[in-house]
Amino acid sequence: MTKTTQKRATVYFDPALHRALRLKAVETERSFSELVNDAVKLVLAEDAEDFEAFELREEEPDYSFESVVKDLKRRGKI
Repeated sequence: MTKTTQKRATVYFDPALHRALRLKAVETERSFSELVNDAVKLVLAEDAEDFEAFELREEEPDYSFESVVKDLKRRGKI
């Protein structure tokens, strides 16, 4: 048995998404797994960017919805 660093998982796809991925794999000459791995990496990279943005903004003041609405009313905006 060959050792590998990859892990196996069972994933259930919507039939239309499965078909689209299968066709894309054929068209791009890439494996289904490569396409799924790349998609997951993209989503996780977006999450990492979001976390960085949150950290940059953590010193900003928080405003409650109620205080914002009251301020709008006080300034005659609503």
